[in-house]
Amino acid sequence: MATGALRRTPLYEEHKTSGARIVDFAGWEMPVQYEGIKAEHEAVRTAVGLFDVSHMGEVFFRGPQAEEAVQRLVTRDVGRLSVGQAGYAAVCYESGGTVDDVLVYRRPDDFLIVVNASNREKDLEHFRENTKDLDIEVTDESDDWALLALQGPEAVELLEGFTETDLSSIKYYRFVEGEVGGMAAILSRTGYTGEDGFEVFVRPDDAPRVWRALVGAGAAPVGLGARDTLRLEAGMCLYGNELDAKTTPLEAGIGFAVHLDKKEEFLGQEALRREREAGLRKKLVGFEVEGRGIARHDYPVVLNGETVGRVTSGTQSPTLGEAIGLALVTPEVEDEFEVVIRNRPVAARAVPLPFYKREKK
Repeated sequence: MATGALRRTPLYEEHKTSGARIVDFAGWEMPVQYEGIKAEHEAVRTAVGLFDVSHMGEVFFRGPQAEEAVQRLVTRDVGRLSVGQAGYAAVCYESGGTVDDVLVYRRPDDFLIVVNASNREKDLEHFRENTKDLDIEVTDESDDWALLALQGPEAVELLEGFTETDLSSIKYYRFVEGEVGGMAAILSRTGYTGEDGFEVFVRPDDAPRVWRALVGAGAAPVGLGARDTLRLEAGMCLYGNELDAKTTPLEAGIGFAVHLDKKEEFLGQEALRREREAGLRKKLVGFEVEGRGIARHDYPVVLNGETVGRVTSGTQSPTLGEAIGLALVTPEVEDEFEVVIRNRPVAARAVPLPFYKREKK
């Protein structure tokens, strides 16, 4: 998997063959773009795109107290998940700050937590350190899986040509064990783009064949560049931008994934209760830039001449044709403020999230 200091996914050679521009991302050699960010973005919004997200981590929890362990570690009440259901959640420190944002998969005999690539080792240490008293086995099986994401309005139709699994029966945030192109796979109706589609877990040796088959059927290869513009339009958080050790999931606007009423206490639950009662120190807002310029990560947000926050993510939206962004700001910030772009205050206004929402059939 790895050569030198940087790791490579099982699809690295496919990316090179396709002419992708490769960059260092979280210690991995990953494709940032193929044809171009705008074209790849539009392919996902209008047809179907294919992503290599094999750099994500897969951590399994097995044993008599696996559910108790996961309940302790994540903000979501996983007792409410049925077998075959996935749930978005945060992992917190006792302070309420965020360790990571994750997907929890409830399987018949174990739990799978998919973690961000940049947090893989940190998360694993956190998981093990905080469940030492429980009868469980926590295993990092990231190198045993490749992960492909097929996203877009034509994604389901395209994938149906390669599987006997009844995709129409799989609801959003549900998953099944099946096959793709005759190769064993976990098919999960999830994604990070705001579009319909599936994330497909396969064995590393099978990944290149699955990738080539889907691209050959019309899926456009999509790199990290468009992945970021797509998730930003969909108002989705990125760890290291909207979420970090100093930002709680409530501040980052993902309170829907925080179940403060669950009986099995999770790490940070008491801190988040106190935060909700006392009021947030900062909040996440979506905004459009009204003047000229694009807001970028860490640009200051100013209100009445005073710095009241920072931009966490910003781009020129290919779908909307507007400069958009997310910012963590003080609670008094409401509709209008300014973003300092290249030492020049530029007018911006808060808008509801998400920026883009697909039409459901």
